[in-house]
Amino acid sequence: MATSRRRPAGRVAPRRRWRSTLAVVVTIGIVVTLGWTLARPGAAEPGTPPQSALGAGTRMGPVELLTADLDGLRRFYTEGVGLTTVGQHERETVLGRDGVPLLRLVVADRPADDPRQAGLYHSAFLFPDATALAQALVRTATVAPASFQGASDHRVSQAFYFADPDGNGVELYVDRPREQWRWQDDGVVMGSEALDPNAFIAAHLGAGAPGPGAHGVTMGHVHLRGGDLDRAEEFYADALGFAVTRRGDGAVFLAADGYHHHLAINTWSSAGAGTRPESLGLGSVTVHVADTGELDALQRRLTDAGIDHERADGVVTLRDPWGNQVIVSLPG
Repeated sequence: MATSRRRPAGRVAPRRRWRSTLAVVVTIGIVVTLGWTLARPGAAEPGTPPQSALGAGTRMGPVELLTADLDGLRRFYTEGVGLTTVGQHERETVLGRDGVPLLRLVVADRPADDPRQAGLYHSAFLFPDATALAQALVRTATVAPASFQGASDHRVSQAFYFADPDGNGVELYVDRPREQWRWQDDGVVMGSEALDPNAFIAAHLGAGAPGPGAHGVTMGHVHLRGGDLDRAEEFYADALGFAVTRRGDGAVFLAADGYHHHLAINTWSSAGAGTRPESLGLGSVTVHVADTGELDALQRRLTDAGIDHERADGVVTLRDPWGNQVIVSLPG
């Protein structure tokens, strides 16, 4: 996260701004390990993930970012993260990998994003293995040496944090095998332990310079800023259909189909925020579901909850309590 996004000391998953060289990221300091408790578990057997209304095949789709610096963002995400251009128009570029859109960059004339308002905390790119992630770390440190902001071992994953040229948060991470995740009655066991980027790179980079791209990378999860966690649960869990997998100090984590989290919402800098004003930064978040039956069930939940929405051509569009646009669609 950018310096302006820094939350108070003692919060879950603290990050600090660090400097990096072109070839080496940085040695990170001690990060305090904190536990999380689950307030509203789904119906599940002890030691298993909570059940979600959204079924198997649910995954995150592309995140849309509004920017006044299209070239700067495109370079960061292609030469650094390792995405490729999969679509392009005069004022819009779609980036992804292996033909799958992951990020939509749209030129806009708006004020800068305000971290005190609702919006994007970070987009989290999931890499298929530690070697691909280590290569992305070196590429990103080379392209944007001052962008690195911290790293944490979350027990279910190993994560490295950056800020793109607009200050949007970016997480690059790899999951640990699912059989190593631990589920308790109060949710998935996560934390924030010290993670040394230099040691990670040395252990996983392998011989030779990193390649130009990262095959197999996906949008693993999206972390948002909101104004109130109870309202976040009512919208994203009760209506949209994710299960709450963990609650922390000022944050709630949600997922479908037994994942540790597809979405998170925090109030670290935005507690009490109302409807988000027009700004750069987040344009929309997309969730992909498996089939039209999932969209039918979603529509029923939204109608029962009195949430305005539109459905057309296999796409349901709605806004969360702070005006962030959420798109639920079939893949492709």
